[in-house]
Amino acid sequence: MGLGAYIAVSAALFALGVVAILVRRNILYVLMGIEMILNAANINFVAFNRFNGGGLDGRMFAIFVIILAAAEAAVALAIVLNVFHLFNSVKPAEADLLRE
Repeated sequence: MGLGAYIAVSAALFALGVVAILVRRNILYVLMGIEMILNAANINFVAFNRFNGGGLDGRMFAIFVIILAAAEAAVALAIVLNVFHLFNSVKPAEADLLRE
């Protein structure tokens, strides 16, 4: 299996993430879309690392992105819980307290 297969899977995962962010009207689906985009980046980092010498650069970037995604998920879920507590909804369009 060559580099093109990894890039194709990564591109498909990235496209699904973008579609989930743009189409869904639920904050949790938007967060899942962001996670899919970050995982697509991880696949690219590891694939290019494997086919370009096999050093630790791509793996280190992938580990950094995983740590970043975990921190982002923790903060974002705290924000989602706070939004649900204030507005009784997890739809981004209904969180309009600052529009008044």
